[in-house]
Amino acid sequence: MQNVLVLLILITSLTLISGCSTVQELDIFKTEVKREPLNLANPATPKMDELKFIIIHSNNAEEVFAKMKEQGKDPVLFGLSDDDYETLAKNFAQIRAYMIQQQLIIDQYREYYEPVEETTPEKK
Repeated sequence: MQNVLVLLILITSLTLISGCSTVQELDIFKTEVKREPLNLANPATPKMDELKFIIIHSNNAEEVFAKMKEQGKDPVLFGLSDDDYETLAKNFAQIRAYMIQQQLIIDQYREYYEPVEETTPEKK
């Protein structure tokens, strides 16, 4: 009985050891894989609606409100000081710069994943 158990352990050990000897070397880092194109369309440039700013000051407030009522518009004020208007302009400039930066990143990804293949002149 003891001999059978030793034989069984020996056969199992040999099977496990010999199973590891047939592992082939992986060539993951040796084989270059072609990059797949991104297939990304450029984001559409948003179409902005035209804004009309009406400048109201103490000398023309009544005239502007009367004209707005005449046109059927509700005379509502959304006010900005000159400093706040400057801040608004800076914020829009930052948004524009961010959008340009994002487009550059997309272009760099596209250049990496979809490089333009150079054509070599034919040999004569």
